[in-house]
Amino acid sequence: VLLGRAMGKLQSKISFHTAKYRADGSVEETSPVRAVRQHGPVHTDAVTSVAALKPDLCVSGGRDKSVAVCSWRSGAALRRFIGHEREVTKVTSALDSDRVFSASRDKTVMMWELHGTSGPSQHFPGHELVVTGLAVSPDASQLCTGSRDNTVCKWDTETGECLGRAAISRNLVTHLCWVPGEPYVIQTSEDKTIRIWDSRELQVAHTFPAKRHIQTCCDVSQDGRYCLSSSSGSDGEGGEATLWDLRQTRNQVREYKGHFQTTTSCVFFPRGPALAPSIATSSFDSTVKVWDRDTGGRG
Repeated sequence: VLLGRAMGKLQSKISFHTAKYRADGSVEETSPVRAVRQHGPVHTDAVTSVAALKPDLCVSGGRDKSVAVCSWRSGAALRRFIGHEREVTKVTSALDSDRVFSASRDKTVMMWELHGTSGPSQHFPGHELVVTGLAVSPDASQLCTGSRDNTVCKWDTETGECLGRAAISRNLVTHLCWVPGEPYVIQTSEDKTIRIWDSRELQVAHTFPAKRHIQTCCDVSQDGRYCLSSSSGSDGEGGEATLWDLRQTRNQVREYKGHFQTTTSCVFFPRGPALAPSIATSSFDSTVKVWDRDTGGRG
């Protein structure tokens, strides 16, 4: 939501103080900095997904069936892609690539060229229900998609050919992400599990022990060592994020508990030279929480 607002006509103001919002709800005043810039809406309905495209560009999808590319710096909408017949559910891209991918409730995935026409450059039909997972290989040559139809598919992005399809009973896919530098794809599901797929043969290489609640989202650290997943929940039950080791042990490392409703997304923060490894989670409880990855402490 925060990223979705950061688009369109610039309407920012300068603030002389900012605050650090802790996971427990407390606020710590910090040194004066420029406030977050807010821009007018680019979509005519709710923004459903947003992803980084280039260091200064982001791509978003919405219930208005459109995909938009916007500049972080100016707030300008640089491209708008139209082609889906129903709500866009997920967007993604290979970082620094000119290719954008979108999934939709119309059961299809489309590929768009940043410097091409406004229509899709490739079309990936084949799922029987809404497409809810989308992950592209680092070189943008292959695409993995997942759906509520219990299947995960692999595609050749150049030809649009389906290279493989795997079905698992009750595997209602909620999210997919590609492990950097590896042929592995992480998948979360409504069956409460997190799976590691080997994209070469499109087979499950590992399944982590099932959680108590639906797994809503996943992310992978930049070094490919850890995976993060988030849980559904209500009234303080569930809603945790979980850190998993992707190395040989493939164990659960720790949980991050503090949300009172479903945790809808989870991300690793990029590492900085003076920053402790951190993650962020967002929830239906109207909060975004920042955590120390290694201790589970709230930032």
